[in-house]
Amino acid sequence: MTLVAHVYGAPTAATPHCPLRRMTFGALGTHCEIQYDCDDAARGAAFEQAALGWVQAFEAKYSRFRPDSLVSRINAAAGMSWVEIDADAERLLALCDTLHFLTQGILDPTMLPLIRLWNYKAEQPELPSDAAVEAAHRLVGWMQVQREPGRIFLPQPGMALDFGGFGKEYAVDVVAQIAIDHGITGVLVDFGHDLRGIGRPPDRPAWHIGLEDPQRPGTHSASMALTQNRGVASSGDYLRRFVIGGRRYGHILDPRTGRPVANGCRQATVIAGTCLHAGILSTTAFILGATKGLEFIQSFPGAEGLIITESARAQTRGFFNHVVS
Repeated sequence: MTLVAHVYGAPTAATPHCPLRRMTFGALGTHCEIQYDCDDAARGAAFEQAALGWVQAFEAKYSRFRPDSLVSRINAAAGMSWVEIDADAERLLALCDTLHFLTQGILDPTMLPLIRLWNYKAEQPELPSDAAVEAAHRLVGWMQVQREPGRIFLPQPGMALDFGGFGKEYAVDVVAQIAIDHGITGVLVDFGHDLRGIGRPPDRPAWHIGLEDPQRPGTHSASMALTQNRGVASSGDYLRRFVIGGRRYGHILDPRTGRPVANGCRQATVIAGTCLHAGILSTTAFILGATKGLEFIQSFPGAEGLIITESARAQTRGFFNHVVS
């Protein structure tokens, strides 16, 4: 989950320019918006058609909320049978291997049994019992997944895949590449505020991104300017959560414990070369905690991060690769 929003800086010149085009739609469980600079209506229309078509096909194939999706068929066959997959799915599962390795097991695509258990969307959320957490936790473990060329098998009944930990960020990067392929040099792709900026908006110095204040959701505590091909993502537990007995239980779960993260972090934000890279770093850093999280971000060349803890000041100051508490 990212919690940033974009605004624009002052124009750099008074020269007339074709206005920034804007495309909005709902997909991947969120609001999607693409802003791009293109003075050719036909080329812009072709880009929009290609981008929307790819997103719709990706969601139809990999969403766990679609009963006829490939992911749902794999989950339904858990403990019973192998499921055939195509080359595209093999590449995505290979990406899961890489992300699981890079995050030292923190990003685990088999977390769905625990996600279902800690259901913050329920009308009356309840704390699961220790036994229920332990039972669901036994179903989690990417290394348990069995794969052979052209097919996959989840060996335990109840195991389930969920690509929600990186799917939206992956889609942002693909759509940004589709824009490049259509000759568009200035684009900001925003899927649920997971972002990728290419080039800059017309007659302005940069894509300006506002960082939401976790103490006052809906307001901005800081901002940044994207002037290169960069991705931005944030992770936090101050919106998607439930409270029982005065204690907050966020939607981000720690695969090591099977429980919501409770390490004092409120928000982790990362700028990196791609939105996918930024997203996995922000989520992993949030789970690891402020000190280890920043160390993790700093271990990746070119990535910058900011972590805000529960005792953060109302207005943050400072540079990235920094803890505010």
